[in-house]
Amino acid sequence: MTKSLRFSFVILFAILMTACASVPMESPEKDRAAKNARPAPGKALIYVYRNEFFGAAMKMAVKLDGKIAGQTAKETYFMWQVSPGRHVISSEMEGDEDYKLALNCKAGKSYYVWQEIKMGMFSANSKLHLVSPKQGRKGVQECKLIKSQI
Repeated sequence: MTKSLRFSFVILFAILMTACASVPMESPEKDRAAKNARPAPGKALIYVYRNEFFGAAMKMAVKLDGKIAGQTAKETYFMWQVSPGRHVISSEMEGDEDYKLALNCKAGKSYYVWQEIKMGMFSANSKLHLVSPKQGRKGVQECKLIKSQI
């Protein structure tokens, strides 16, 4: 293989690895409001955010209580107002099973879930982590609000 052909492959690979996936976004006004939201009386807030660069070209499906909310992309987040009680967030994983995280939400509280992207054998995977409110607020501030299908 010639030096220029190898260089072309390296450039193409770099472009593919840094290309940004596109997902439907909310307006800047809704994004600002979501970042400053407080739970409505008798409700809780759940944020799911993805703020890392790794896997930037990949969109990852996310579900809340078995319903598809949409897909995350690099530096994006969902916010949902939910009733107190058990809620299950799931995201894509290689194979037939989704990765699941159950939360026991309490009224008046906000919950922050970081979606970590990991490489699998054949495709990207994601893992969900419940993080502290301090870490979660910081992560959400680095992201933009996605339109949720639920």
